Amino acid sequence: MSEEILINVTPQETRVAVTYLGAVQELHIERANQRGLVGNTYLGRVSRVLPGMQSAFIDIGIERAAFLHVGDIWDARDGDTLQPIERVLHEGQNILVQVIKDPISTKGARLSTQISMAGRFLVYLPQETRIGISQKIEDEAERELLRSRLQGLLPQDEHGGFIIRTMANIAEDCELAADVEYLRTLWEAIKNRADTSEGPTLIYQELDLAHRVLRDFANDQTDRILIDSRETYQRMMSFAEDFTHNLVKKINLYVAERPLFDLYGVDDEIEKALSRRVDLKSGGYLIIDQTEALTTIDVNTGGYTSGRTFDETIFKTNLEASQVIARQLRLRNLGGIIIVDYIDMDVAVHKEAVLNELTKGIASDRTRITVNGFTSLGLVEMTRKRTRESLARQICEPCPTCQGRGQIKTAQSVCYEILRNLMREARQFDAREFRILAAPTVIDLFLDEESQNLAQLSDFIGKPVSLQVESLFTQEQYDIILI
Repeated sequence: MSEEILINVTPQETRVAVTYLGAVQELHIERANQRGLVGNTYLGRVSRVLPGMQSAFIDIGIERAAFLHVGDIWDARDGDTLQPIERVLHEGQNILVQVIKDPISTKGARLSTQISMAGRFLVYLPQETRIGISQKIEDEAERELLRSRLQGLLPQDEHGGFIIRTMANIAEDCELAADVEYLRTLWEAIKNRADTSEGPTLIYQELDLAHRVLRDFANDQTDRILIDSRETYQRMMSFAEDFTHNLVKKINLYVAERPLFDLYGVDDEIEKALSRRVDLKSGGYLIIDQTEALTTIDVNTGGYTSGRTFDETIFKTNLEASQVIARQLRLRNLGGIIIVDYIDMDVAVHKEAVLNELTKGIASDRTRITVNGFTSLGLVEMTRKRTRESLARQICEPCPTCQGRGQIKTAQSVCYEILRNLMREARQFDAREFRILAAPTVIDLFLDEESQNLAQLSDFIGKPVSLQVESLFTQEQYDIILI
């Protein structure tokens, strides 16, 4: 088996793992109460127009207003120029929009008025007239053949445009025609519902994760799709028989006692994908840090010293790191700006080989990636399209102890902060006694190394100071009680 897709379903969530030669390459999680919005079409209402930002906030019926930039408004285009947004939109106006980026962190959903609907082999663009080809189909003769095949299948009254997806090169004409008919019917249903609805409201909801597996993930390289839910299996079989008939024989129901993800070690891979450190087989390792602005990946040799020369050791570590980085980007669903800090290489040929290895590794990524090469500082800059939250942001939250900083104040720093605040309290309030409530590590320090400083402060303010352990406090938490 080369590629397998594993689908674990519970009432709360659906988890999908794509494996290649037994190794997990991609992880996708969709929770019932947190389904992504990308691909959903809404009849929204303009709540605010911002001429200074050439943007607008659109109420689409969810908690946070969505964001629409003038560049994403189809009607704003006049040839190659954009009209000012205040000439196109006004407050209270109803507008048909599609989500192109989920709400991420504090940012609302990103919208576009250019509607696109994905089928198995085609993407339908009802406002366009052109036929585009996926960039992953590079052979020019093949591109022209696919374009002419599709043009020959389109009905005479077709005014919309299409993008031919990568998987179309294995499709029969009847399958392409079925995709065209399905997408045109879907668009008519969307238009009819929008015409008879009051905004803001959901007009069309994108397929759930299990069905997107059949439409977007599975291909001729997929050997088997395993599902551990009988109900989901039956729904997927019904969908496949209607729209992806070539996948029917690949869909299998998993009924063994042992959990599916446990059998394939997927849960272990999820835990590893949440760690900052990724160990390389050679002994080197990566440190991956995700921030609001960008993601940094630092490559280190660690204990690897088997190269004949130091340059060769560095080169081999960087080569291996390139393969692992490409996989980690998919596993963790890292998006936005990504900076890779390889170990410094002095040989130009080595740099080129490492960059080629990285480019080769990301070639199979379903998400668009742009690699800009080495900068003058020896860093590799790249971008990966971000449409949904990363794996870590989906299933983790900021640490309550460090508030997401990744570090906490030392016990000694907390002691000194308490002493400063104790002095401030003594000047403001005439208490009989002051009591310090703090974590065990802080109290231990006051009883040992900092006992003299505490005694000196007590003498200075002329009031007794007592200590009390609060085992539920984190190291940074404390309280000063006036008695």
